[in-house]
Amino acid sequence: MLAPVVAGVDGCAESLAAAEWAAREAVRRGRELRLVHAWNRYPRARAGAAADAVRRHTGRNVLRRAEQRVRAACPEVRLHDEQVAGPATTALLAAAGTAELLVLGSRGLSGFTGFLVGSVALGVVARATCPVVLVRAGEQAADEHLPSADGGASVRTAYRDVVVGVDVEYPCDELLEFAFAEARSRHARLKALHAWRATGPLTLGPGEIGLLDEPRQAGEWQDLLADVLRVWRDKYPDVEVLERVVPARPASALVRAASGAGLVVVGRRVTEDASIRRTGPVAHAVIHHAGCPVAVVPHY
Repeated sequence: MLAPVVAGVDGCAESLAAAEWAAREAVRRGRELRLVHAWNRYPRARAGAAADAVRRHTGRNVLRRAEQRVRAACPEVRLHDEQVAGPATTALLAAAGTAELLVLGSRGLSGFTGFLVGSVALGVVARATCPVVLVRAGEQAADEHLPSADGGASVRTAYRDVVVGVDVEYPCDELLEFAFAEARSRHARLKALHAWRATGPLTLGPGEIGLLDEPRQAGEWQDLLADVLRVWRDKYPDVEVLERVVPARPASALVRAASGAGLVVVGRRVTEDASIRRTGPVAHAVIHHAGCPVAVVPHY
């Protein structure tokens, strides 16, 4: 059986938007959508049965609202839902262990203050074994598409770019595989971005790039990026790729590139100790400040 796309729902606007986004993604991938709601079991035995019954009833209502939202927006999706007793982070990490993709909500605040990402989402992103996508409240199907000719929202236009950050010194196969597959499923352009810091004459980089002046440094980084992507271009010949190198901090460059994108893809290095929560500075900055859904792909 194919692994499902999983969406964590708790009844808030962010999780409902995540469920709808996950439904569209499940259809694109030909997968089932699994809606998961977690509730904490009441710790005191005397009050436990009644309190647990209330929480199960509340959970059924949460799942019903999410299912209604999904059915209205994406009636063709194959759907399954379930309640899980236990802490939300633990339950979602368990769900991620059998999922192809996990989708959660994040709360959009503003372009200046960024996004408020709750402790559950951050905990899951830092430890999940599958890619996790964070979706802001209010995200609509039309937001994945370019505007129509009159500037209005439309689902009949082409998909917006998928953006991926590429470290050409330590390229990651899992990250690039995910990004190329997402671009192909959307028939979207893939914007592959490498950000580099301008170096002085005493700083050496790969191939002694640091000895070159800035325009020649940029050319060298561009060549390295092209080399990294060549095998993926061959594997996904139907994906249009725009290669860009910019002299900037990686997090800042990716946040800027995410403006107007449909999805931005970043990596998270997995540590040997599974108990350690680690997101990484670039992924941390992007999930807090990008203005579109963010996919965090774990890799070694």
